[in-house]
Amino acid sequence: MFLYNLTLQRATGITHAIHGNFSGTKMQEIVVSRGKTLELLRPDANTGKVHTLLTMEVFGIIRSLMAFRLTGGTKDYIVVGSDSGRIVILEYHSSKNMFEKIHQETFGKSGCRRIVPGQFLAVDPKGRAVMIGAIEKQKLVYILNRDAAARLTISSPLEAHKANTLVYHLVGVDVGFENPMFACLEMDYEEADNDPTGEAAANTQQTLTFYELDLGLNHVVRKYSEALEEHGNFLITVPGGSDGPSGVLICSENYITYKNFGDQPDIRCPIPRRRNDLDDPERGMIFVCSATHKTKSMFFFLAQTEQGDIFKVTLETDEEMVTEIRMKYFDTIPVATAMCVLKTGFLFVASEFGNHYLYQIAHLGDDDEEPEFSSAMPLEEGDTFFFQPRPLKNLVLVDEQENLSPIMSCQIADLANEDTPQLYVACGRGPKSTLRVLRHGLEVSEMAVSELPGNPNAVWTVRRHIEDEFDAYIIVSFVNATLVLSIGETVEEVTDSGFLGTTPTLSCSLLGEDALVQVYPDGIRHIRADKRVNEWKTPGKKTIVRCAVNQRQVVIALTGGELVYFEMDPSGQLNEYTERKEMSADVVCMSLANVPPGEQRSRFLAVGLVDNTVRIISLDPSDCLQPLSMQALPAQPESLCIVEMGGVEKQDELGEKGTIGFLYLNIGLQNGVLLRTVLDPVTGDLSDTRTRYLGSRPVKLFRVRMQGQEAVLAMSSRSWLSYSYQSRFHLTPLSYETLEYASGFASEQCPEGIVAISTNTLRILALEKLGAVFNQVAFPLQYTPRKFVIHPETNNLVLIETDHNAYTEATKAQRKQQMAEEMVEAAGEDERELAAEMAAAFLNENLPEAIFGAPKAGSGQWASLVRLVNPIQGTTLDLVQLEQNEAAFSVTVCRFASGGDDWYVLVGVARDMILNPRSVAGGFIYTYRLTGGGEKLEFMHKTPVEDVPLAIAPFQGRVLVGVGKLLRIYDLGKRKLLRKCENKHVPNLVTGIHTIGQRVIVTDVQESLFWVRYKRNENQLIIFADDTHPRWVTAACLLDYDTMASADKFGNISIVRLPPNTSDDVDEDPTGNKALWDRGLLNGASQKAEVIMNYHIGETVLSLQKTTLIPGGSESLVYTTLSGGIGILVPFTSHEDHDFFQHLEMHMRSEFPPLCGRDHLSFRSYYFPVKNVIDGDLCEQFNSMDPHKQKSVAEELDRTPPEVSKKLEDIRTRYAF
Repeated sequence: MFLYNLTLQRATGITHAIHGNFSGTKMQEIVVSRGKTLELLRPDANTGKVHTLLTMEVFGIIRSLMAFRLTGGTKDYIVVGSDSGRIVILEYHSSKNMFEKIHQETFGKSGCRRIVPGQFLAVDPKGRAVMIGAIEKQKLVYILNRDAAARLTISSPLEAHKANTLVYHLVGVDVGFENPMFACLEMDYEEADNDPTGEAAANTQQTLTFYELDLGLNHVVRKYSEALEEHGNFLITVPGGSDGPSGVLICSENYITYKNFGDQPDIRCPIPRRRNDLDDPERGMIFVCSATHKTKSMFFFLAQTEQGDIFKVTLETDEEMVTEIRMKYFDTIPVATAMCVLKTGFLFVASEFGNHYLYQIAHLGDDDEEPEFSSAMPLEEGDTFFFQPRPLKNLVLVDEQENLSPIMSCQIADLANEDTPQLYVACGRGPKSTLRVLRHGLEVSEMAVSELPGNPNAVWTVRRHIEDEFDAYIIVSFVNATLVLSIGETVEEVTDSGFLGTTPTLSCSLLGEDALVQVYPDGIRHIRADKRVNEWKTPGKKTIVRCAVNQRQVVIALTGGELVYFEMDPSGQLNEYTERKEMSADVVCMSLANVPPGEQRSRFLAVGLVDNTVRIISLDPSDCLQPLSMQALPAQPESLCIVEMGGVEKQDELGEKGTIGFLYLNIGLQNGVLLRTVLDPVTGDLSDTRTRYLGSRPVKLFRVRMQGQEAVLAMSSRSWLSYSYQSRFHLTPLSYETLEYASGFASEQCPEGIVAISTNTLRILALEKLGAVFNQVAFPLQYTPRKFVIHPETNNLVLIETDHNAYTEATKAQRKQQMAEEMVEAAGEDERELAAEMAAAFLNENLPEAIFGAPKAGSGQWASLVRLVNPIQGTTLDLVQLEQNEAAFSVTVCRFASGGDDWYVLVGVARDMILNPRSVAGGFIYTYRLTGGGEKLEFMHKTPVEDVPLAIAPFQGRVLVGVGKLLRIYDLGKRKLLRKCENKHVPNLVTGIHTIGQRVIVTDVQESLFWVRYKRNENQLIIFADDTHPRWVTAACLLDYDTMASADKFGNISIVRLPPNTSDDVDEDPTGNKALWDRGLLNGASQKAEVIMNYHIGETVLSLQKTTLIPGGSESLVYTTLSGGIGILVPFTSHEDHDFFQHLEMHMRSEFPPLCGRDHLSFRSYYFPVKNVIDGDLCEQFNSMDPHKQKSVAEELDRTPPEVSKKLEDIRTRYAF
C-alpha cells in the first residue's frame, strides 16, 4: 500500500508573529509562523482587511522568528531559527511573490536539541548583529553588513558559550551606535548539580547578563551580570540612543522592573490586579507578551497579562535617568502569543487559542478617567494596585482571521443532507471554545438583496468611462423588457441612459473610451457619450441569437449560423467587416477575450456549435474570420469564456504595471462539466484540457475580477469560482444558494463584488476570503470540548466539555456570594451602605468569559458538562452540568441488548483527578437515556469504578470500558452497570477502544495497539497480537479487519497490519507452566503486527477517520491536528502513478530544498523512517518553482510542465478539493 499525503487546510494557530516592511515599500506587513509554515500577511490600511500574500511550507519546525533591517535600509529581512541546525536569512521578493534564501549558515545538528542554537533569536536594534541561542550553553553572534553591491553579508559565528547555564530569554539592547549589546535571562545550575542536599538548587537565583560584541576586536564578552530577586519570564528592549534611555524591562511574577547599567537604580512596579477577582488570591500574575511602538517623539509598550488585560507602559525620564514606570489599563482582549503594533495604527493579535484579530488603535488612552499606576506610588511589599476591567474603549475590532486551533475532535458526516459531507469540529479552549461546522466552499457576504418586478434572465454592469473606478449602471434583461438601474448611494431605475427598454437584451458593454453598446435580438445600439445613438438593424427576417462583446469588438451570430464582425475605428465608429462567415451548424455560444493593454483588438473568437465542437476563429485583419483550430467536446457546449489567468506582475518599458498570464478557454457543457483549456496566444491552438464535474445543470460562465486578476464564475446547480491564488488554480464552490446569471460589480462599498440574479431577486455579493478551503459556522461552548458522538437516529451530537483549573457555574455563584458578604463585613460602620452598594454592583456585573477569561480555580479543580446539540441549527437541546471536580473524559451512545429499543448515553467521569503526579479519587460511569425523540437526557444511574474511564465503546449489545489499565465489559442493570468480564494485561492506560466482529483493538497511552479477542463461551478477553514499537497513541482508526491506522502525540501517523497467518484463536495459560519460549516476545503477545507505513506530519494529530470527502470520490484517511490543520492520506490506484510521484518527489527534494535548511527526507522521518508515503505538499511546490526549473524537472520525468501540474491537480480532485 502506497499513500500520498495532501494538506487540505494548513495549520491556523500562530506560534510567532513579526512585522516590518518586507516588500521594501512603505507597506507594513506581518510575517507569521504557523509551526511548519511561514506566511506573509498584509493588512489593507483603508479597509482593515488582512490579505494573505504568500504561504510557504518549510518542512521543519520554526522555533524563532525576527525581523531586522540594516542601518539606513528600507527593507526588512527575516531571520529564522529552526530545527535544522542552521540560521537562515530570508528576503521577500514582491515581483515573484516568493521568499528567497539569502544566507544559510550551518552551526549544529538538526532536531530540537538542548544545546543546539535556534530556540532564541535577538537582533541588535540598529541591524548590525544577530544572536542565536540554545536553551542551554551555546550562543552564537553573527555580524551583518552590506558589500559594495549593497547585498547583505554575514560573518562567521562568534561564540558566547557558557556551560551549565540555562537561558530563559534573549533580546538585543538598544545602545545607539555603540558596540552591540545583548541581554539574557540566565540561570547557572553548576552548584545545584554538584550539591546532593538540594539546598543549592533551592537558593539558585536567575541572573540578567549583558553580552557585548566588540566590533573592533571582533569577539563577544560577558560585560556584566547581576542576580534577580524574582524569577523573570521575558525581557522587553527599551529604545536607546537618541530615542530613549536604553536598558531593559524585566517582566517577572507580579512585578515589572527596569534595569540598565551604570548609576541607574532599579525601578520596579507591581502588576495591577483585577478588583474582586475570583482567581485564587495566592496565584502570581505574569505578563505573557508585549509590543513596542516607537515614533520620533515618544515610545510606549503594550504588555498583556495572562488574563488578557493589556496595560500601556511608559517610562518617565530625567536627564537620561529613568525615574518611574507608569502603567495604565488599556483594554482586554483574548490572550495572545504575539502582538504587533503597526505604524498604520493597527494592533495585530495572534491569539493563543481561537480566532486572531486585527484592531485599530482608536485612542492612546491618555485622556480618559482610567487611573494611572506608577512605581513612585507608596505601597507595602507584596501589595498591588487594582483596576476594573471593562469592554473595549481604545481598540476597535476591524478584522478577524478564523483559527481552528486546537481541534480537539472531529467527525465527518453528511448530517445536513447536502450530498457533500460536512466536517463537525470541536475546537478551542475554555470559554472561547466552539463547535464549528466546516463546509467546502467560499464564504459569501450578502451586501444587498432587492426584489424585481418579474423573473429576469440576465444582468450586466457597465461603466460610463474607461477611466472610471466604479460601475455606473446595472442592466437587467427580462423576457420582453430591459431595466436600467443607476448605481449611487442607492440603486434606482433610470430612463435617460439611452438603452432601449422595450426589448430583451443579449449583451451590453462599454465600447471604446466612453460609449456604450447594447445588443438585442433585432440589432445593435451604439450609444455615444453625448447620448447620440447609432443603430444597426438585422437584415430581413433574421435575428441575433448569440453575441460576444469586448471594449473594441462586437461579434454577433444570426439565425442559421452566420457570423457578423464589427470593430471600432479610431474615430469611435463601429464598422462592419466586409465579409460574413457562414458556420457549418447553429451557434450556441461565443466568447471574446478582453483587449490586451496597448493593442487594438483581441485576436481570437471562440464559437461553440450545436455539433459538439468549439472553434477558434481569427480576428486578425490578415486572416479575418478564418478558422484556426477546433476541439470536439463530449457534450453540447452551453457557454464559453476566454480569460487571462495565473499571471505574474511585470513592468513594461514605460513602467506601466500589468500582468502577463496565460489565455485559458473555459467551456461549460450542458451536462454540468467544466473544461479548462490552454489557448496558445500565437497560433490559437488548444491544448492541456482539465475537466471538473460541477453539478446537474448546464454550466454558465461569467468573467469577474478577484484581487485584481480575472476569474471565472461558473454556475450549475451550485456556483463555483475558478481563480488563481498563490500560483495555484483553485476551483471552489460558493456556499450560497443557486444563482442563475451574474456579472462583476464595483462600487465604493464593494470594490470587487458580484451582482447576480436568483429567481426574482437581484443580489449584490462579495467574496472576501479567497484561498480559504472551508467556510465555517461556529456555535459557542462553555468549556473545552473533549469528545463527541453522533446519535445515529436524530443526527444530534452528544458532546462532553471539561476544563481543568476551572469552577462550575454553581461554585462560581457561591464564591461571588461569599466575596460580596466579605466586602460588606470588612467595611467600617459608616461605610456599610457604600459597601453594600458595591457588593450588589459586583454581584450584578457579568463580564463575558469568552473575552475576559474564566477565573482560574487552582490545580485539581475541574468543571464539566454534557451537552446535546442539534448540529444544523446549533441549538443546545439539553445540558447536564456535572458537579465541581468531576471531569468527563469519554462518551458513547449505544443500545443494550437487554434495554430494548432505547438509546443510552454513557459518560466516563473522573473524580478529584490530579494530573501531576497522576492520582485520582475514583471514577463514575453516568448512564443517561435519550428520551423525547432523542432531545432530552434522562439520568438513569451512576456506576462507581476504581480509575478513570478514558474509553467507552459499544460491543455486541453491551459496552466495553477502559477503566485505567483494565478492559471491561459491562451490561445494563437497574441500579448500575454490571461488570461481566475483564482483562488486566494492558500495560499502562486504555485510551481508545475499536471493535470489529469478535475483535477488539485497544490503544494504550504509550504502548501502541493491542488486538484482543472476545471468547463468548469462556467469557474471556484474550490479547492475541500487539505492535513492535512503543507509540503514544492519540487517535486511531480501523481501516479493515486486520489493519489499523494510529497517530501519536509526536506528530506521526502509522498504519500497522496483522500478517495473514495471524490466528486470533489463542488460549490464555492460567497455570503458567507453558514452555518459556512459547510465552511471547519481550513479555508481549506472541504475534506481532507489521508496519505498513510511517510518516511524520509535524503536528499532533487528534482525530483520524476513513471517509469520502466529495460525492462520488474515493475513500481517504482524513486527519486533523492540534494546530488546526486538516489533511488526507490517499492511496495510489496504479503503479505508474506511484512511480511518477516518487520520481517527482525525488527531483523536488534536490531542486527545491526546504526554505529553512531542514532536509525534507529527515523531517518526514523524525521518529520513524518514512515508509510508503509520498509528500504531496512537496510535490505541489512544483507550481511555484521558476519556469526553467519546472521545465528541467518535467523533462527528467519525460513530461511537459502542464502535464505534471495536471497530474498534481487530478490526484487532488479525485479525493478532495
